[in-house]
Amino acid sequence: MSALQLETIYAPVAADMEAVNQVIRERLSSEVLLINQVAEYIIGAGGKRLRPALLLYVANALGVQGNKHHELAAVVEFIHTATLLHDDVVDESDLRRGRETANAMFGNAAAVLVGDFLYSRAFQMMVGVGNMQIMQVLADATNVIAEGEVLQLLNIHNADVTVEDYLRVIHYKTATLFEASARIGAILGGEDAAGQERIAAFGRHLGTAFQLIDDVLDYSGDEAATGKHLGDDLAEGKPTLPLIHVMQHGSAAQSALVRRAIEEGGREAFPEVIAAVHACGALDATREHAAREAGVARENILGLPPSIFKESLLKLCSFAVARTY
Repeated sequence: MSALQLETIYAPVAADMEAVNQVIRERLSSEVLLINQVAEYIIGAGGKRLRPALLLYVANALGVQGNKHHELAAVVEFIHTATLLHDDVVDESDLRRGRETANAMFGNAAAVLVGDFLYSRAFQMMVGVGNMQIMQVLADATNVIAEGEVLQLLNIHNADVTVEDYLRVIHYKTATLFEASARIGAILGGEDAAGQERIAAFGRHLGTAFQLIDDVLDYSGDEAATGKHLGDDLAEGKPTLPLIHVMQHGSAAQSALVRRAIEEGGREAFPEVIAAVHACGALDATREHAAREAGVARENILGLPPSIFKESLLKLCSFAVARTY
C-alpha cells in the first residue's frame, strides 16, 4: 500500500490526529532549549503514528467522547519516540525516516536524556488523565518494552536464537505498545474484561505483523522509502526471522554463511546473505507469518459494531502486511 492509501485509511480520524498533534506540540514545551530542539527534531521527522491512530480508531469505534483519547494517544507517541531515541543510541544508528538520527545530530548523551524527558512527560500526562487502570496498562507496557530491549541486546551475535525466542523479543519490544494502545481505547470505550482482551489481542497481533514486515524490508526494501539503510539488522548482528529461516531450512553452506554473519556482524557478507535469504524463500515465509498474525488480529475485532472506524482497523491489518515502507 502506498503512502496515499495510508492517508486514506487515516481519513476518518484526521481531525483527531490533528488534535493529538496539537497536544504533542503543547506538551513538548520545556524551559530547556536542547530538550525542545531534540524532541521537535525527532517528532518532526513524522512517521506512521500507527500506535496513536490505533488508540483513536478503537475509541471512536466504541463511541468515546471528550478529549482523553487525544491526550492518551499523545502519551503513546511520546513513549514510542523515547524508545526510538534510546534504540538508535544502542544500535549506533545514523539514519531514521530518511534523516540523521537524533544521536547522530545531537550526540548520544542528548538523545538518551531527551528520551528520559519524554518518558517522564508521558507519565505526568497519564496522571493528569486520572484513570488508574490506564496508568497500570501504560506502566506495565513501558516496563515490558524495556525488558524486550534487554532481551534483544542479549540476542545480538547469537546465532542460536530460536523462532520462539525471537517472537518473544518482538512481542515485548514492538507488539506490547500496539497492544496497550488498543486496550486503552477499549477501556475508554467501556468494554468489559473480555472485550478488552479481544481488542488488546488485535493490537498485539497487528504489532507482531508490523515488526515481521520490518524484518522483510531490511532485506528487500527501498532505502528511499524505508528511510533506513538496508542490512542494518545484519550489521548489528541481529538474528531476525528471515535469517533464522535460512539457518533452519537452507543448505549447510547457506546456514554456515548466515551463522557467521550474525556472529561477526558488519556488512561484508550482506550480498551473499541476501542471495541466501532469497534462495531459501525466507522473505516469503516471513510474509506468510505476518499474514497469519494479521489474520488473527482481524478475527479479534469482527465483533465490533459496523463503522468506518472498524473498517479502517481492518484495513490497517492489510497495510501492515502489504506495506513497502
